[in-house]
Amino acid sequence: MITNTVIFPWNANFNTGLPIIDEQHRKLVDLLNNLATHLVYGVDRSGLNRVFAELADYAVYHFETEEKIWKLHLSEDEMTRSHIKTHESFVVDVLKLKDDLGGLSDDEVVDEVVSFLTHWLAFHILDTDKHMAKIVIGLQQGLSLQTAKEKASVEMSGAMRVLIETVLTMYDSLSSRTLELMREIAERQRAEQDLRLFKKVIDGTFEAMFITDVNCKIIDTNPSFCLKVKREHDALTGLSVMEIMPNLFDLEKKDEILHIANLSGNWSGEVTGRGANGEVEAVWLTLTAIKDTQGEVTHYIGILSSISLLLERQQSLLADANNDALTGLPNRRLLDDRLEQAIVRSQRSHRLLAVCFLDLDGFKQVNDTLGHEAGDEVLRVTAARLTKVLRGEDTIARIGGDEFILLLGELNDDVSLKELLNRLLQDIAQPILIHGKLASVTASIGITMYPNDQGKPDELLTHADKAMYSAKNSGKSQYWFYN
Repeated sequence: MITNTVIFPWNANFNTGLPIIDEQHRKLVDLLNNLATHLVYGVDRSGLNRVFAELADYAVYHFETEEKIWKLHLSEDEMTRSHIKTHESFVVDVLKLKDDLGGLSDDEVVDEVVSFLTHWLAFHILDTDKHMAKIVIGLQQGLSLQTAKEKASVEMSGAMRVLIETVLTMYDSLSSRTLELMREIAERQRAEQDLRLFKKVIDGTFEAMFITDVNCKIIDTNPSFCLKVKREHDALTGLSVMEIMPNLFDLEKKDEILHIANLSGNWSGEVTGRGANGEVEAVWLTLTAIKDTQGEVTHYIGILSSISLLLERQQSLLADANNDALTGLPNRRLLDDRLEQAIVRSQRSHRLLAVCFLDLDGFKQVNDTLGHEAGDEVLRVTAARLTKVLRGEDTIARIGGDEFILLLGELNDDVSLKELLNRLLQDIAQPILIHGKLASVTASIGITMYPNDQGKPDELLTHADKAMYSAKNSGKSQYWFYN
């Protein structure tokens, strides 16, 4: 959240006596304060450009208003020409400052921009605008141009000159100190936001978490910990975590855990704890020692994770790493391991291993005519049909696109293999109904037989791939053996 802070407060001394000019000066001051706030809080580049553009556009509008007044009363005067040049240089300087901003978090850049704008605006209003406004007011009162100029010069000298210099010095100091305060506020707000976010994460996690002082007295817990020990949060504060979970550590284990955590910063390992059902269960404890700047332990943070949940997560991660996300079949990574195992089994049993490379015919046409969602459904149905036909000990893997690898082991000859392949070709060729439309594909299969083919695993896949292309070139929807 951005808090708008006044870095340039309006002061009655800034009034020139010309209402329309004073009103627009107030608007410029408001825009300057808005820009300073955006710079300090580090908003995105588009937001900063918008604020800069608004300041520059309004400055141009204000300058046009001023120049009409000056030209009306002092059209041929040197002061008017000089004033117009000052306006032009300001717009150029503002746009240059915007382009020169290298990083929103650079304090020196922020100081430079705010200092320039504050000093320029204060000096311009107090010195030039106020001086010319006094001349215009004198002319409006019926004074001659010469008399009005002399009267304005007298009023702008002496005490007024001292006042201008004092105000400029004061506003330079004020803007600098206000910037520092704004930075402190912004930093505190960011820290509070991080704490709130951290608190939400801790409260929402399934792991039971607790924070203790150096004597293991509980300071804070998350809801999962309260659920595990069946106690309210407020009732836990001040109690020893050892008292609440007496089975968490035996005495020898406690001293060992704290000793290691104090030396290395943390300890992790399996301990026993009592679950919500009252039964003793194995849990994984991570205990972290928090130290102050002198290296003394001040607090401990403990995280209790269910061993069964950790095993489930591990299995889930392994499944994600080894299986194709679309079909659930093994991917290329798991296939390599399965192929190595299949070769070893073939060597031990002295039976044949068929390495089959299957590619769908007409799959691109399904994607082009029915869309990629339909193509995904065809791949899922094909994977299911392959799984249904093949044996449980066989491996089916999807290695990308519409390409599948089949590992068919424990074969005595190729007779039963050919029967199986014919069934596969027939099943795959069956039309698939997708959202009321039929999608039809066939398959071309290339096969190489180990150990007749004595190639290494990668070579076996390459040979099967070549045989698959021979099947495609021979008319598709058939299989072909590598020779």
